[in-house]
Amino acid sequence: MKLTLQSAGKTPITALQHIAAIAEPQRTLDISDAHRTILHCEDVIYSEAVKAEVDAACHAARLDYAFTPVTQQLSDFKLLSMDMDSTLITIECIDEIADMQGLKSQVSAITEASMRGELDFNESLLRRVALLKGLDASALQRVYDERLQLSPGAEKMLAAIQAAGIKTLLVSGGFTFFTDRIKTRLNLDYTYANTLEIVDGKLTGKVVGEIVNADVKKTTVEKICGELNITPTQTIVMGDGANDLKMMGISGLSVAFRAKPIVREKASLALNFVGLDGILPILA
Repeated sequence: MKLTLQSAGKTPITALQHIAAIAEPQRTLDISDAHRTILHCEDVIYSEAVKAEVDAACHAARLDYAFTPVTQQLSDFKLLSMDMDSTLITIECIDEIADMQGLKSQVSAITEASMRGELDFNESLLRRVALLKGLDASALQRVYDERLQLSPGAEKMLAAIQAAGIKTLLVSGGFTFFTDRIKTRLNLDYTYANTLEIVDGKLTGKVVGEIVNADVKKTTVEKICGELNITPTQTIVMGDGANDLKMMGISGLSVAFRAKPIVREKASLALNFVGLDGILPILA
């Protein structure tokens, strides 16, 4: 196994070396750049106890770590599948739409419970969308223009992914209004999301067609893999909420990005402090 340690900003390399010593690496390599400190550690000792000790030390020092197979590289993968809200972008779109109705706190509470896995996703989505009934559809464009921001490192990560010939899929429990625009903006290959019903320029409080829940996310990844003639193990899946766990579970590498505890526990690795481009040195 190898261990990669990295900081969101510049940190003394000795801080990373101190934590690396827990896993007793045979070799270490400082691959820091101008913006962050990165340490590669090869032939490390790995066990659940070692991982738990590294995890606690990294959390205290606000560092990210990843234990991965020595041979695993970016070239092993052919598809990157990403969740949208709070993963590729910093916001939960439905919460920001609800804010236009003065209902953000009410909707956010349902969103949070769903992401923690405490509520059935279909039920939580329908409850939240129903609260938007009567809102002028122009509010969607306002959210896109005024509030939607890409997560740190998103563009750098995607540039490297696309340069490597890896296809990209944005599969979201959010809405096509946003995924369609992000697809064009970032030159993504595939998107799949929920469609809000709009009649006479107003949201009806309903969703058109099937709801993109955890099962649909998983089958969408499988469908795209079939079209590309690859296996799900050749896929990197990134997400942050319980709705992402099923598609993460079939991937070759699952990445929990600033995620809920239930997702961090089950993912191959977690990025809690660095940006989305933190995946790149791990697979270098």
